[in-house]
Amino acid sequence: MPESKLKSRTRIIGLNLLLFAFLFGLVSLNKEVLRPGSIHSEFARTITGCFPNFIAAYLISLAFVNAVLIRQPKYSRLIVILSSTVIFLILTFEELNPLWGASTHYDPWDIAASGIGSLLAILTFEFITMIRSK
Repeated sequence: MPESKLKSRTRIIGLNLLLFAFLFGLVSLNKEVLRPGSIHSEFARTITGCFPNFIAAYLISLAFVNAVLIRQPKYSRLIVILSSTVIFLILTFEELNPLWGASTHYDPWDIAASGIGSLLAILTFEFITMIRSK
């Protein structure tokens, strides 16, 4: 394997591990600190309740964005849009039909949060692409 491919693969893996650690840390912070502190506000309970879906959609989609930005394949935009859409669909399906125990009851705000997270990942890709092209 050429050294440049190995370097890009190592960079992708390293950054994605960092994203995974960030995801785990933020979800844990939300569960242990933010959510218990928001019991007196309906708005805060809603936000902290759907935050894990938002951050999961955003950071998991960013893992694909990361790989696309480093590798720069021919259909970069399409890959980012499709991968973010698939992440959104998986999280929506999990919300509607819990498989992994992440969701215990249906909440439309969780689906909306997943959609916003996936869309934000696409917008992040577009923003970075725009900055790079200047």
